[in-house]
Amino acid sequence: MNPSPSVGLVDDDPALRRALSRLLSAGGFSVRSFSSAADLLNSLNHPDPPPPDCLVLDVQMPDTTGLDLLDLLNASGLDIPVVFLTGHGTIPLTVRAMKSGALNVLTKPVNDTDLFAAVHAALATAATRKAHHSRTADARKRLASLTPREREVMTHLITGKLNKQTAADLHTCEQTIKVHRMRILRKLDIRSIAELTRLAADLNIHPAPPTP
Repeated sequence: MNPSPSVGLVDDDPALRRALSRLLSAGGFSVRSFSSAADLLNSLNHPDPPPPDCLVLDVQMPDTTGLDLLDLLNASGLDIPVVFLTGHGTIPLTVRAMKSGALNVLTKPVNDTDLFAAVHAALATAATRKAHHSRTADARKRLASLTPREREVMTHLITGKLNKQTAADLHTCEQTIKVHRMRILRKLDIRSIAELTRLAADLNIHPAPPTP
């Protein structure tokens, strides 16, 4: 059985942290609470338990603020959706938070309806990102099965050129390109050049440069 999605709550105020933890738990969420950014970061250094699926962060915390914590998470490559809580919401703060990747900024005292809606949205985003990362990782494994020549042909196919044009660019015959194309699509488990082009974009594979 898959574990239920978890919410990481980071707030330096013990009373508020307990109150929010109880509120989220009563709303049906699995909650892990942390007293500081350092507390969360220390937890993330260990593989078990896995990182929370989303985070509810207090903006104003001593030592490391919620905004600074989000910057640290971004720098480390941890793609965790974030909802901010602040007692002093301002437009500049909201703009900075959104530019850093936060999904929402809620002003304290937050009502349960707004909090639950924001957390549901964050968990939905987490599920979408997780599925995308899983597909990308699987695609990279399949990509590794291509031969160097097939990789080269692939970069030409995603330019949108016809098989005949690709054959001319690679100084081979059209039938050879058709065979390579068939093998590439089969190995990557896709059915069209349109899918191949989307996959290449996801994997940051660039089309071959124009032939002089």
